[in-house]
Amino acid sequence: MKIIAHIENDFSTKFGIPRQSGLVNSLRSRIVFAPEYRNPDAFRGLEDFSHVWLIWEFSQAVRQKWSPTVRPPRLGGNTRMGVFATRSPFRPNPVGLSAVQLEEVVLHGADAPYLVVSGADLMNGTPIYDIKPYLPHIDSHPDARGGFAVPAAEHRLKVVFPEQWLEKVPEQLRDGLTEVLAQDPRPSYQHDPERVYGFGFARLEVKFTVDGDVLTVCGVTAQK
Repeated sequence: MKIIAHIENDFSTKFGIPRQSGLVNSLRSRIVFAPEYRNPDAFRGLEDFSHVWLIWEFSQAVRQKWSPTVRPPRLGGNTRMGVFATRSPFRPNPVGLSAVQLEEVVLHGADAPYLVVSGADLMNGTPIYDIKPYLPHIDSHPDARGGFAVPAAEHRLKVVFPEQWLEKVPEQLRDGLTEVLAQDPRPSYQHDPERVYGFGFARLEVKFTVDGDVLTVCGVTAQK
């Protein structure tokens, strides 16, 4: 398959990225296409859709071998499930699928045409293989069962973000970062209240601790 585009956003590492698309819609990303795919005709009619599917590569999880079972982090990291019953990046083919909200189709200016989307769960620089429109009358199934993933998705932390650290985050990114932290970026099997975690976000290093259901930000510094 050919890589047609890459995503640009504020997530510089895998740690901290929302576990699924659509969980943090206040953060935006750009989808910038390779020069040979920057033909305006390829985008004709796309502005009429509110959401699109992204088909992309787990570029940081490419392996030569695969396992029929994986250990979903949301189940504590010890329970094994069939790989086809999960969205684990460790698959026979490292391909991801995400539904994101299409905010804008930009047809003019540097890098145009490009897309502005929200709710992406991709790391900055992730290669994209294809983009398809989301069709609500076909793709939406409100009565579908979500298996073991539904109870795990309801987990949320209370975020304590001291003003001295919050003011170091650009104002337009504060709500999105707080949502990311509330979803608990840690592996579910780690429960040490003294451990300091950290991840890169918008050229910042965000550090925090978690005690019970309370996450406390303890540092925000510029990345070196």
